[in-house]
Amino acid sequence: MKRNHAVACVGLGLAFLCGCERHSNKETFYLVTANAGLPYWQTAAAGFNHAATLYKVTAKVVGPDGYDAQAELAALQQAVAAKPGGILISVADAAVLQPGIDAAVQAGVPVITIDSDAASSHRLFFIGTNNLAAGELAGRHVAEKLRGKGNIIVFTLTGQPNTEERLKGFKDAIEGKQISIADVIDVKGDPKAALAFDRAQALLTQTGPKRVDGFICLDSASGKMVSDAIKRANAMDRLLVAWDVNQDTLDGIKSGTIEATIAQKPYTMGYYGLKALDEVLHSPPAHLDKDFGADSFSPYPVFVDTGTSLVDKNNVDFYLASAAAGK
Repeated sequence: MKRNHAVACVGLGLAFLCGCERHSNKETFYLVTANAGLPYWQTAAAGFNHAATLYKVTAKVVGPDGYDAQAELAALQQAVAAKPGGILISVADAAVLQPGIDAAVQAGVPVITIDSDAASSHRLFFIGTNNLAAGELAGRHVAEKLRGKGNIIVFTLTGQPNTEERLKGFKDAIEGKQISIADVIDVKGDPKAALAFDRAQALLTQTGPKRVDGFICLDSASGKMVSDAIKRANAMDRLLVAWDVNQDTLDGIKSGTIEATIAQKPYTMGYYGLKALDEVLHSPPAHLDKDFGADSFSPYPVFVDTGTSLVDKNNVDFYLASAAAGK
């Protein structure tokens, strides 16, 4: 009995040692983004880096500070050349980045997309928001607040897969209502969203049938600038629904210039993304470029939904407290 106990202890000790040796700071993982200067991506990077610290591996966050798909492709190619353990990437433009993703997988580097997908690529799977459902959530809220009628302006990033899905979901939710989308404005990925401020300021002067009753921002940067335009015009009767939970957006809800925002979970995307890449590195499939989405016995999901919620004056204090704790 004593001998069996000793063997069991040795086995547990060896298992513990093996667990400790699984990770090394020589294992490097990359997070590749566009618009890295946005608070949204800084939050995602925080989750990515936190998971790397827990696993004792090396994390590198790369990509242009502004919206530039070609610059993001260059960052991806440089990351692949470094032969990392895996790459997490947000796809600014699927047409531009898919060849780079496929080339990475062909080179033996696992790739997982987050936030914005390239569904036709050889990436393993997608981690992020169900953007169609998130757009529908925003649309239902706008319809409720406008009582089913009015003119609205949409600010978005044209051509980016996630924002296109949000817009489709939004349109689906207001279909059949007397709500007209007067214009869809591309903010072109400007981290300061100066275009959003200028256009909102001009649109707020319109009266009569062209009067704008509400604004919906499908990107994380433009909500603050539209809020500033509303304040300057003293047009507090106009509805503004923003996107994401940047500090400025939460402050706008608290002060009343922003009615609500749609909260995503970029920290979770980064955190879970690194853990998923680590798992792939240590338990790799026989063929990285297999169509796992069509495989009923795939070890990977097609999509991991990190969740969304609507934030308004009723729950904004919770999100403010959470943001403060996160810092």
